[in-house]
Amino acid sequence: VSDAPERAPRPGHDARTWLGEPSRRTRVGYAVVRALIRVVATVFGRVRVVGAEHVPATGAFVLAPVHRSNVDFALTSLVTRRPMRYMGKDSIWKSRLLGRFVSMLGAFPVHRGTADRESLRVAVEVLRGGSPVVMFPEGTRRSGPLVEDLFDGPAYVAARTGVPIVPMGIGGSERMMPKGAKFLKFSKLVLVVGPPIEVPAPADGGRVPRSQVKALTERLAGEVQRLFDEAPALA
Repeated sequence: VSDAPERAPRPGHDARTWLGEPSRRTRVGYAVVRALIRVVATVFGRVRVVGAEHVPATGAFVLAPVHRSNVDFALTSLVTRRPMRYMGKDSIWKSRLLGRFVSMLGAFPVHRGTADRESLRVAVEVLRGGSPVVMFPEGTRRSGPLVEDLFDGPAYVAARTGVPIVPMGIGGSERMMPKGAKFLKFSKLVLVVGPPIEVPAPADGGRVPRSQVKALTERLAGEVQRLFDEAPALA
């Protein structure tokens, strides 16, 4: 897998928002939003987190959750108090106000369904700066009990940086807000975090063979499936 090309950020998105340590304003804003998410998740879903001890207390990592609902994006923040950076669908930034808000919280855009090399480059730089990144390996919301057709993005950035991948299953979120729903429904929520998948530090200037990325993606798929099987059963 070759290095992603160096390209300027898209207009309207300041790369400095994405890279380096979060500012004080970002940390405070993130903590406030996270607290509100916990309140809503508790009221509507009596949310329970299993395996939070698997989330690294320091250093960068890739959090790789299953994706069945729009609320999954918010729920991932409940597994750790540490501010995390998020890959978000680029349509969010069509609203200047919403785009500025999610950028402040550390989100950056990705073209869903494609190998967005610019976004992968940004994710690599964020990880090298020591911040965790949330990446949905399915790429978009799916339906049903099977985890399949994963994108290589999470495996690629982890292999490039040598950071662990933390798999995660989410139970109950699809019942809480299925595709097409505009309002939340009451549904028990269970988030199950698995042990980190350790990734060796890259050699040869950070380049990684495609076979290594594919193998890592296959291993991630198995772990996410296992956790996704467990989470709904607990929910």
